[in-house]
Amino acid sequence: MGHYRSNLRDLEFNLFEVHRIQDHLDAWPDFDVDTLKDILYELDRFVQGEWSESFVDADRNPPELVDGEVRLPESLKRSLAAAEEAGWTKLGLTAELGGMEVPPTLFWAAQELLLGSNPTAAFYASGSLFARIVYEEGTPEQREFAKLMVERNWAGTMVLTEPDAGSDVGAGTTKAIHVEGDTYHIEGVKRFITGGEHDAAENIVHLVLARPEGAGPGTKGLSLFIVPKYLVNPDGTLGERNGVVATNLEHKMGLKGSTTCELTFGMGKPAVGYLVGGVHDGIRQMFRVIEHARMTIGTKSAATLSTGYLNALEYAKERIQGADMTQMTDKTAPRVPIIRHPDVRRMLLMQKAYAEGLRALWMYAAYCQHMDALDPEGGWDRRSDLLLPLVKGYSSEKAYVLLAQSLQVLGGSGYIQDYPIEQYIRDSKIDTVYEGTTGIQAMDLFFRKIARDQGQTLAALAAEIGEFVKAGGDGDPLGAERGILGKMLDDVQGQIGAMVEDLMASMGGEAERIYEVGLHANSLLESMAEVVIAWQLLRHAEVAHPQADSDPFYLGKVESARWFVRDVAPKIAARRAAAEAEDGRLMALDDAAF
Repeated sequence: MGHYRSNLRDLEFNLFEVHRIQDHLDAWPDFDVDTLKDILYELDRFVQGEWSESFVDADRNPPELVDGEVRLPESLKRSLAAAEEAGWTKLGLTAELGGMEVPPTLFWAAQELLLGSNPTAAFYASGSLFARIVYEEGTPEQREFAKLMVERNWAGTMVLTEPDAGSDVGAGTTKAIHVEGDTYHIEGVKRFITGGEHDAAENIVHLVLARPEGAGPGTKGLSLFIVPKYLVNPDGTLGERNGVVATNLEHKMGLKGSTTCELTFGMGKPAVGYLVGGVHDGIRQMFRVIEHARMTIGTKSAATLSTGYLNALEYAKERIQGADMTQMTDKTAPRVPIIRHPDVRRMLLMQKAYAEGLRALWMYAAYCQHMDALDPEGGWDRRSDLLLPLVKGYSSEKAYVLLAQSLQVLGGSGYIQDYPIEQYIRDSKIDTVYEGTTGIQAMDLFFRKIARDQGQTLAALAAEIGEFVKAGGDGDPLGAERGILGKMLDDVQGQIGAMVEDLMASMGGEAERIYEVGLHANSLLESMAEVVIAWQLLRHAEVAHPQADSDPFYLGKVESARWFVRDVAPKIAARRAAAEAEDGRLMALDDAAF
């Protein structure tokens, strides 16, 4: 049996019992519950077999770079070929692009399975995303190019980071030299480019941010260019090699099968690029890719924690060690499975609550995308935007921390490669860095998603959570938990109030007060994520409670929700108190004191 443990039951519970997407399929008339379940069942079969077979091998036998060419392990190429043959790489694309246009909720459920089973392979298989962006943003000629990308299963990359700029994308110096029309020559060096070079596809299409000569500084001066590895002839056949080459392959802690490259453009020969859409609107266009990537990373983190937890649970039920604590002084007492030991049981419920909570978080964000497709004027896009830094930032942080608890359940066995959890930990650490660090997500949350919006989207979300808090009535079995959620919501609003006060003071002459916002932005992201998760898990418990006495699955949903609420509430209160008491002393500390 392979390493991956999926949780189809919880995916279906989220989709069909909590969000009841079967009632919201007007834009997808070809689908019903049975059809959507069939897709998930078939995909689950696939990810348990051919897809996951390269998970370990690509880690132990990573790709190699020789003279600018990267060779992937054969096992990984077989996984990718199987996905292409089965059509999974086209899931979510429109019929115009030759795909299967499924609801966003189903698409992201599918991504959990693909990312949880083999994240390395999933990154290579994301070329359809880049094709969709080119199709939707491109000129008529580029739209035809996008169709070719899908038809021929070409790979794609997002090319932002530069060695000296790092996360400061606007400091990029890669140049775009105009040739004629929408054609440019790109010159510069980019770093940390996922899938930047490999031999699993006949062509790789790079979406590159570069600064046209004469353009202004910062992100507003950047434009987006299509730079294929191989130039394409008018009849669709491949032409000569373009002037983009991998000049380094990073040696990494995890995700070793994923080629993270330094790409050099215009070394020795021109790197021909084509201005996307014929317009200089690069940062907006690229942010469409970035936002999808952030949702992907949040889903990946949740998926990895889920399989880590389920592996630990399986081990805990089978591993016999020690007597029950009530008989620990009896040397003749029978040995029990370690799931009967209090500390192991505590760790398992913690993992269960957070694994299901992270899934509930990205699923709710996917539901907002789903509803936005049905009701574009309903504000769903703004709510989805508000949730995105929570999905990416919080999920990546908590998954990494809690996978250590998955390993702890296995004890010494978890630290060796006989079990997958040590690889899960190595593969997941990058998630807190990918597509903007957690600190960047937190700044985005406060300054863009809350302050710039004047709190309107947040207020609408808070009002809905507040209505849930009040909805129980007398005899409500979740009444105590609703009350705790209400206090959590008050504490988050109190912390936001303190941070807004600091922001206003910084604009009113006390410039250094802005530091106090920065010192607590991460903690606000944590608290907001925990309030949304607690709300969602209590919604789950509300659905599950009537059947909790007869079905252990539903009982588990109720109890994990209760545990989560009680676990996070004191932490949220403490973060509020810390934000309100902040005096900025840390920023005044002499650098030499560190």
